[in-house]
Amino acid sequence: MEKSPRNEHWLQEWLEDQRIVLWGAADLREFLTPADASGQRFPRAIAWALPIHPPIMASVKDGPNQEYAEEYSRVNKRINELSHKLSIELRSRGHRAQPLAASERTDTTNIMGDFPHKTAATRAGIGWVGRHCQLVTSSFGSWVRLGTVFTDMEVDCARPLQRNFCGRCRRCVDACPARAVQGNEWYPGIAREQLLDVHQCDQWKKAHYYEYHKGRICGICSAVCPYGTRLLRDRKKGRR
Repeated sequence: MEKSPRNEHWLQEWLEDQRIVLWGAADLREFLTPADASGQRFPRAIAWALPIHPPIMASVKDGPNQEYAEEYSRVNKRINELSHKLSIELRSRGHRAQPLAASERTDTTNIMGDFPHKTAATRAGIGWVGRHCQLVTSSFGSWVRLGTVFTDMEVDCARPLQRNFCGRCRRCVDACPARAVQGNEWYPGIAREQLLDVHQCDQWKKAHYYEYHKGRICGICSAVCPYGTRLLRDRKKGRR
């Protein structure tokens, strides 16, 4: 098996070629990751974030719209394409790999997928989880969608983020029309229910936004995140 420095070199080049600038490797050995066809679980993951077009995300502060629904689908499709391509590349180099689908709900009772993208992302040092139970990055706020590929490739993993950087901000709490955001600060290991009443959130979306992906999306809590709105202000000023 290749050593870590060589792995990191080709991996960084590959991700840069795909225009992925925000990524990291996560040590997931303490988590119950999905198993491959042989029943083996994965010790690590490559996680990344793709930004949503800022003007579209900003338009969601009063509720989702058709443009946001289309952008949501576009970014998720791109994530799934990248995950598939990276998995093939990893396997071609002799490593096990398995992509995690973007926004796929496999447990309808508990409203969750096979593994939380946010867990891989925080363990990869990409960002932290805000009060609204969404990943927040210092570069793009929570105006991102997440990709994850599980692997056994040996690579130096990032230092996991152990705290949030939301401070006293409660904009997502106040903006949530479903009153589903509980207002608590995230820390590693906190139960999802302490951050978000997922069933209340889900019911509100289905009742009010069913025309957009059958009530699967909202985005208001993310749209008001100051880390994201700062990004939009900087773009208007011509800064990167």
